[in-house]
Amino acid sequence: METEWMNETPAETPSAPETEKPKKKRFSLKGLGGKKKKRWIKILVVLAVVAAIVVGCVANMTKNVNSQLSSSYLVATAARQDLTVSVSGTATLQPADSYNVTTLLSGDIVSAPFEEGDLVAKDTLLYTMDSSDAQDSMDRAQISVEQAQMSYQQAQEALHPTAPISGTVSEVYVHNGESVTAGAQLARIVASTELSIDFLFPYASPSDFYVGQTATVFIDGYAGTQTGTVTNVSNSTTITSNGLQAISVRVRLNNPGAVSDAGTASAVIGSYSSYGQSPVSMPASSIVYASGSGTVNDFTKLAGSTVTKGETLCTVESETIRDQIESARLNLQSAQLSANTAADAVDDYNIKSPIAGTVIEKNFKAGDKVDGASSGTLAVIYDLSYLELEMAVDELDIGKVEVGQEVRITADALEGETFTGVVDKVSISGTTANGATTYPVTIIIEEYGDLRPGMNVSAQIIGEEVPNALCIPVDAVERGNTVTVPGPGALNEDGTAVVDVTKLETKEVTLGRNDDEYIEVTSGLEEGDVVLIYNQASSLMGMMMGG
Repeated sequence: METEWMNETPAETPSAPETEKPKKKRFSLKGLGGKKKKRWIKILVVLAVVAAIVVGCVANMTKNVNSQLSSSYLVATAARQDLTVSVSGTATLQPADSYNVTTLLSGDIVSAPFEEGDLVAKDTLLYTMDSSDAQDSMDRAQISVEQAQMSYQQAQEALHPTAPISGTVSEVYVHNGESVTAGAQLARIVASTELSIDFLFPYASPSDFYVGQTATVFIDGYAGTQTGTVTNVSNSTTITSNGLQAISVRVRLNNPGAVSDAGTASAVIGSYSSYGQSPVSMPASSIVYASGSGTVNDFTKLAGSTVTKGETLCTVESETIRDQIESARLNLQSAQLSANTAADAVDDYNIKSPIAGTVIEKNFKAGDKVDGASSGTLAVIYDLSYLELEMAVDELDIGKVEVGQEVRITADALEGETFTGVVDKVSISGTTANGATTYPVTIIIEEYGDLRPGMNVSAQIIGEEVPNALCIPVDAVERGNTVTVPGPGALNEDGTAVVDVTKLETKEVTLGRNDDEYIEVTSGLEEGDVVLIYNQASSLMGMMMGG
């Protein structure tokens, strides 16, 4: 066998005569000597062997790659099943509410009438601290309020003078439109509408006068008579200035008005007339004075008018009085604010539970000294009326979650037990990290058995129930809603493994609802159709081991 390398000779063209070029010789073993010919034969044999090895390696590698890719596929079958559309996640249980009891105050704890494990209501007294200094400050503040209140009332009375007692107006000293100065008399008021007068009557027999007896009274300077009643008869007699024996009889009657202390009266009881004139005993009286200077207005009370204590009699109007009222009002308001602050400060020494719940920790007891915020937490209260958890739900699943949905709860700490919760809140404020957004969903568990705050749990939010749905594993779905299916000869004889990846096919499907593991196929597959799941991790491991 000869191997030749051929060189083409350019075609000759008519031209001027040229010097003839030497022709290139073809390679041929025929012209070689014995040794050279054997050497070239060896070289050609080696090249042929190398080429055969390369071709064999490539074929073997192709076979290995095909084998490794085949083992990277899992076989699954489209089958009908009841599909529960759900969203799953994990979270840590928390109490319904919790509170760390602290204080900014310093001092000794006088009492702490509770223990760990106690159930407490809201505002239950937990700690009482020594508040003696704060109590003194509150007392002083209250005194300031009372003083400011008196000043304000006095300022008000300067504008609107009032009756200091209940009774009858006996005299009026001013008129509307009249200007008065501070201290001017405005009116006189007697404390009672009744008068009491002691009369001396001739003494004849003890039975002539008795309590309840009617008396006719003549008041000097007052026309007509008044009817009175005997309220007291003296047990002994007396001698008048004229040397006559007499007995003292007290008569009470209504004040007809305009009667003063200077008035006198006489009386007739039965057939007896009293000796001379007796002074009228007026009840307590009081004069109303102007507290400030101004003009009198709205004085409508006349002599004989009845008034009650605190009733406004008139108005004494001036800018000065109104300025004094406003100043007194502001002083009173300031004093009340100071008193409220002082009272709150005292109440701060009574530390109460801000929530109803169970005492989880008690870190201080009676007799301990508290040093403000540096003392840390005094006690911890948990509201265990229910437990709750906050689960982060992916943006792709949040549309499946609604308030009121049932949630199945499991915990590794309570193996085999399942608890039921309910979605209480779905937040619209998401958190984005690494290009993905999650939304917090709050779940509450009312019947939580042996679950405890702090336990890690798994939660499955139950959505729609889809009966008898045609399903395939979620991992079988690829981009563009496609799945990989085996063509003829792609699987082994029993159909459990891929043997030839070159015979795999891609198929479009229409998808429906899904849970964490399975997804509904509404068209594109029939029940019993085989789909393949590519296990990338297995493929990479096989290549690494095979290489």
